Amino acid sequence: MTTESLSVSADGRRRDELRDFLRNRRARVTPADVGMPAAGRRRTPGLRREEVAVLAGVGVSWYTWLEQGRDIKVSDSVLDAVARALRLDGAEREHLYLLAGLNPPPAEAEPAVPVTPELQRVLDAWAPRPGYVRDRHWNFVAINDAARAVFGYGGTDHNCLVTFFTNARYRALHTHWEKAAPGVVARFRADAARYPDDPGFTGLIDDMLAASPEFAELWARHEVSAGGQAVKAVRHPDVGELVFESTLLPLPDRPGHHLVLHNPKPGSDTEARLERLMSGPRLAEAG
Repeated sequence: MTTESLSVSADGRRRDELRDFLRNRRARVTPADVGMPAAGRRRTPGLRREEVAVLAGVGVSWYTWLEQGRDIKVSDSVLDAVARALRLDGAEREHLYLLAGLNPPPAEAEPAVPVTPELQRVLDAWAPRPGYVRDRHWNFVAINDAARAVFGYGGTDHNCLVTFFTNARYRALHTHWEKAAPGVVARFRADAARYPDDPGFTGLIDDMLAASPEFAELWARHEVSAGGQAVKAVRHPDVGELVFESTLLPLPDRPGHHLVLHNPKPGSDTEARLERLMSGPRLAEAG
């Protein structure tokens, strides 16, 4: 099968999914749900196509073509109107965009809330390996004790990017700080680009440009990277070099949030040194 035929086949499946999805969601909404009279006999439950078209402010023919999966031009505003008419939630709205062949709009910023007890238990169970949760602006939402002990995070460390460039202790611990810095900025730029209208990013970037010449120089390069995995090495004053494989796991129920887990790199002495660090007397006294 050629690449072109594969593309046609995938497009056909997407349109079939769009047709079935819209029909299913239309059947789920009753006229009473949207304040419309249930006039006449109805052969099927839910709204008629004409009613969805009226609610969305689009032509009946156009909506019919959309539901049939025809190759028509679709805009963000019209899809939003259809989503409102069918009372779709956030996940369903994003699904509608994808089935229609458009990129979903960025999720709106949500107020910071504490992590759930379940997620906190995941972090605690990950010990003695370091782990933390960060939000879309790279603010720390939760950190386990191992991350504090290994990377030197203290009470004044609230943001990964700020700590990386302005915390002298963290920088001294980081074995390959200069080598890692370009990738850190490139990943942050890629994240910020997903939310062009978010003032939180604008304020953070302005602060970093003023606070760190190294950040300003790297930011001017306009490099981007979407890597979700990295190797992080620190030279700890108590147990020596620790090398970790870092993995970012998105949290679907918290748009923009990631669970960041660090695992000892195979072939290094990190696991044994980490056990020694986390069971040492200094940590016990601190607890």
